[in-house]
Amino acid sequence: MAAENFSQIMPQPAAAPRAFASRRSHLIYRSLQREIVLGLLAPRSALLELELANRFEVSQGTVREALLLLQEEGLVHRMAHRGTVIADCRAEDAEELIRLRHDIECRGVQRAMARQGAKLADTLRRHLAAMQAAAQAGDEYLLSVHDRAFHADLFEQADLPPVQPVLARCLIHAHRFKILHPEQQRDLLETANRHQVIIEAVAAGDAAAAAAALSHHITTIVDFGPSVLGASTGNGQ
Repeated sequence: MAAENFSQIMPQPAAAPRAFASRRSHLIYRSLQREIVLGLLAPRSALLELELANRFEVSQGTVREALLLLQEEGLVHRMAHRGTVIADCRAEDAEELIRLRHDIECRGVQRAMARQGAKLADTLRRHLAAMQAAAQAGDEYLLSVHDRAFHADLFEQADLPPVQPVLARCLIHAHRFKILHPEQQRDLLETANRHQVIIEAVAAGDAAAAAAALSHHITTIVDFGPSVLGASTGNGQ
């Protein structure tokens, strides 16, 4: 099979891969991430290093680096002598990750605003514009990329580096669950515009309102019932 056109692969703005990854393995990682998130590679299906090496016209070592990056995100499971399997996409996993995400982001936004103030809104507006452009182009994956970047960049200002990879994993799995379950779908432009209320609260310098907006945003990303967090929703305290 011909090599992939890597120039068509969208940038990955969330947590950066480890430094050992080569540029080519990083590009393969991003391509496979896109296919896993969109369901083009099905949950629980096997990935064979030799087949991927032939597909991308690279060495198996380069493929192995890409698979290790996907393993860090929990998108694949690598088992000794048994190969690599794409992670399942279960509601119970998504719910627990959303609970983690809720607590991380709702506390983080208040810390971020205490450090950076209303100027955070300018960065968030740029991400919203990118989301809206992706939505208008009908590109669900690119919308997800910029959506994750919105939340990752907001949390980055909380200055809690060890927690950032945890949030990155929560974000990608929540988005994957939403995309792979059609009953959870919203109009793409509506999905993008749901971030506007968060921006407004940040621009107003109202940390409590920003936390409340994030709480509602996160707990309604998918429908597990009246509220995935029950009475614990609100300002994230």
